[in-house]
Amino acid sequence: MHTRYVIALVGDDRPGLVEKLSSVVAEHGGSWSESRMSVLAGQFAGVALVRVDPNQAAALERDLKELAGDRLQLSLRRADSTPREVRPHHAVCLELTGHDRPGLVHEITRVLRDRDVNIDDLVTERMSGAMSGGALFRAVAELQVPNDLPLEQLREDIEALANELMVDIHVRELVDE
Repeated sequence: MHTRYVIALVGDDRPGLVEKLSSVVAEHGGSWSESRMSVLAGQFAGVALVRVDPNQAAALERDLKELAGDRLQLSLRRADSTPREVRPHHAVCLELTGHDRPGLVHEITRVLRDRDVNIDDLVTERMSGAMSGGALFRAVAELQVPNDLPLEQLREDIEALANELMVDIHVRELVDE
């Protein structure tokens, strides 16, 4: 049995931040399970799931908190030992591309929330639209769609919104390989 932690870091980007974090985890015999890390506007932003022997948990917490300073914010949270109940669902990928404008993410996520769809992963980017002359926005999301919501119904709802927002949206079922 291990104690699991979700660690979130935000701070000025510089070489060695991930190494510092991984070093503290390793010093306590911990294992790195999952992570998502990126640089946004010169700021390093990352989240990691690590696990450690329960006898090392307090020392790991103490040493991780020492990493935080004026150039680095760290948030540490114990992960629930009992996973949340996962309702029956199917995995779906949503891809959106269109002219960037305020409110795009809000409009899409509102439709998903109204249909009780959970977002497992979301990656967004703003990029130059060389052919259009303006900025383009792109989003790719992995979704948990309740089994009682037919994919075709979700697709119709999303496509109606796409027409309203004047963006291209594609929805497809993810299949285990």
